[in-house]
Amino acid sequence: MNRKKIIFVGGGIALVALVSIGALTRKEKGLGVQVATVGRENLQAKVSANGKVQAVKKVDISANVMGRVTRLGVKEGDAVKAGQFLLEIDPSRSQANTQGLQAGVEAAEGDLASNQARYTQSKSDFTRAEANRKAGIISVADFEQARTTLSTTQSAVQASQRRVDQAKAGVREAKVSLNYATINSPMDGVVTARRIEVGETAVMGVQNSAGTVLITISDMSKVEAEMEVDEASIPNVKLGQTASVHIDAYPGQSFQGEVTEVGGSPILSVSQNEAIKFKVKVWIKNPPLTIKPGLSAQADIYTGSRDNAVAVPFQALVMRDIKLKPGQKAASGATKEEEGVFTIDHGKAKFVAVKTGLMGDLNVEVTTGLKGGETLVKGPNRVLRDLKNDDEVHEDKSKKSDDTKKKD
Repeated sequence: MNRKKIIFVGGGIALVALVSIGALTRKEKGLGVQVATVGRENLQAKVSANGKVQAVKKVDISANVMGRVTRLGVKEGDAVKAGQFLLEIDPSRSQANTQGLQAGVEAAEGDLASNQARYTQSKSDFTRAEANRKAGIISVADFEQARTTLSTTQSAVQASQRRVDQAKAGVREAKVSLNYATINSPMDGVVTARRIEVGETAVMGVQNSAGTVLITISDMSKVEAEMEVDEASIPNVKLGQTASVHIDAYPGQSFQGEVTEVGGSPILSVSQNEAIKFKVKVWIKNPPLTIKPGLSAQADIYTGSRDNAVAVPFQALVMRDIKLKPGQKAASGATKEEEGVFTIDHGKAKFVAVKTGLMGDLNVEVTTGLKGGETLVKGPNRVLRDLKNDDEVHEDKSKKSDDTKKKD
């Protein structure tokens, strides 16, 4: 090879090296950002909440009389029928009370019979005295004495009758208490709780204080999940909405549900720092046969859907302060917040105000402001936080490359 060829080849290699070095060292203009393309998709909005499984119909059985439990006929898990014997509270005191009151009835009835006999006699005496007075046989004083005796015996009969009625009412009340000593099942169901043992004392409620719950009977043929929904989501929850219920005890299974009750007042909080939540009941349509009350459950309540909706990632949304036009008023200052996204137009960020609709798992519907196909800035958050209109940006492909490697 001659000298000229060597110089030419060497120069070419040097030029390629310089171009490569320049390409490696040249930086793209503006901020490196993550991008996303505005597309269309079928969105399903939902509200997620946690709660517990319970029977739609259940009865907590408490004591109506105080006493020691002498007999128990069921245990937890037993199936029972309406009217079936559950337990007995010592009836001896009620029996003695009933017998004593019954004796009082008999004594009162004896007094009534005596007074009725005296009244019958005094009525006969008065009739005779009345006839004798007309005939002038007896004095006025004797006639008035007969009249007074008749009135007195009549009042005695009435008083005796009231005492008999009162004594009988006492017996009826005592029999009710005696009947309370034996507790039977008020409905068909399953014993889901038994909080009493033979020998323990059942305590009845007084005024605003509830008595001891002895047994709980639940109809497990129809169950529901009682959920706690936060205040931000409760306006979207309506009666009749469908739901998907997941129960921790049955992993990998999903149960169809329907909203049957939406609480109108918040659940009482234990502390002021707790978030405000509302009670929502979801009927579980196809529960497993072995389901138990108290199981932990999670529900996704479907609050709306939209087909072929313009959608953007949640992280692409930003809030910006805008100046108010003449005539507009704001609660504070001369600016207000506006929701929007940053699109990329010829390497520059452009703020576009949008209105959002349904929220899916990762994306949110945009009802105005975008048509689809636009390129958005979706991150990183530190860049979006300070990004301004007309700032120069470029796609950070290194981040995209990292994401691809993670998927691989």
